[in-house]
Amino acid sequence: MAGILDSVDQRTQLVGENRLEILMFRLNGRQLFAINVFKVQEVLHMPKLTLMPNRHRCVCGVVNLRGKTLPVIDLSQAIGMRPIVPTEQSTIIVTEYNRSIQAFLVGGVERIINLNWEAVLPPPGGAGRQHYLTAITKVEEQLVEIIDVEMVLAEIVPYSAKISSDRLNDPLLHKARGREVLLVDDSSVALSQLRETLGQLGVKMHVASDGLKALNMLKAWADAGEVLTDKLLMVFTDAEMPEMDGYRLTTEIRQDPRLAGLYIVLHTSLSGSFNDAMVKKVGCDNFLSKFQPDKLVDVVRQRLEQDA
Repeated sequence: MAGILDSVDQRTQLVGENRLEILMFRLNGRQLFAINVFKVQEVLHMPKLTLMPNRHRCVCGVVNLRGKTLPVIDLSQAIGMRPIVPTEQSTIIVTEYNRSIQAFLVGGVERIINLNWEAVLPPPGGAGRQHYLTAITKVEEQLVEIIDVEMVLAEIVPYSAKISSDRLNDPLLHKARGREVLLVDDSSVALSQLRETLGQLGVKMHVASDGLKALNMLKAWADAGEVLTDKLLMVFTDAEMPEMDGYRLTTEIRQDPRLAGLYIVLHTSLSGSFNDAMVKKVGCDNFLSKFQPDKLVDVVRQRLEQDA
């Protein structure tokens, strides 16, 4: 199991090529689920589990892993399925999202698969666990459901979109009122946080659920004769999205002379050290981890300083 995540450095070369790798696993039953490999730190058998009083119903307890105490979340129960009973032979996937580390209890890990984002589609509408999916794809004719982990975590540990008063009273931020921004993300939770935070600044927001939709929107504005650098204060884009990821979107923007001058912020739950390198590679102007309202405002302020 330890070798399943070998050669991560080689996989970083996929970034900017509109490709991703997913770790596939099962919960209760035959259905395949997946998450992005770059969110995964390791896969291992369950260490000693310690129960906690007053824990969330989806949190099995905590484990100690190399001196760190991590919550263990029953991913099956968290997306509305039958709970998994933890045992010493249970498998956990240790992940990092938005600067926090947690373990997910799963039924068993399958393998890693390399995909093109064009083969990854938005989930169909409907009730049930579709609410917890960010995308779907097919591997060898079998449906694979890619879980919206941000949604799962937001329900267990609710995020705050409130800006601190000292930042909100900054006179320079008053210049953001009425300005337009483009938000690109396939996660409804991330979009809600962006809307709630930026709404406090009085900005007008346009939204696209993936990079391809955003690129088509930008090109349509340019075709209509709009000067994009005048129209948009900035673009916030997620990294991983169906059909076209944020890295490819940035590359496409930089290659179109009508769009090339746009200020682009990579807004993602992937780790900062990884994205710092990718920002330089694809030409983003800034990087921001998700669910940090004050730092989000700081990035807007940096952009406004350029116009001052």
